[in-house]
Amino acid sequence: MTTHTAHAPKVEHGQPAAQYAALPWRILEGGVVEVMLVTSRETKRWVVPKGWPMEDHEPWDAAAREALEEAGVEGEVEAWPLGSYRYDKRLKRGNTRPCEVQLFALRVERERKKWPEKSQRTRQWFSVEAAADAVHEPDLAALIRAFGARD
Repeated sequence: MTTHTAHAPKVEHGQPAAQYAALPWRILEGGVVEVMLVTSRETKRWVVPKGWPMEDHEPWDAAAREALEEAGVEGEVEAWPLGSYRYDKRLKRGNTRPCEVQLFALRVERERKKWPEKSQRTRQWFSVEAAADAVHEPDLAALIRAFGARD
């Protein structure tokens, strides 16, 4: 599998950079919905798989690719975002960059045993409420809760 490298796009001063993320999910017996989070590489906090736009990829396809590379999951991704949230991305030089992330639901159909970032991250299934509590961004937590409440 080829890993596509995407670089932060140039943005106008004061404007957040665009990123695309996946919210991997599944339904357990009894109808219980779970979502998967992964740890960030540097701080090991719980996040959703996300990354920069990719040339020749629609936003939802870029989100699905990030889910495969960061969490080792594949499935059916929705083409319409659940919403968006903002956070400050920590860059290699120690400074931060504001980002606005569009979040796409991805129903997991396959969990790989090996994936590109397996040695750099931990993946874990959470209840909707536990996932919302585990992430640091309030707007992401709200999106996860709203996803869990939808029919």
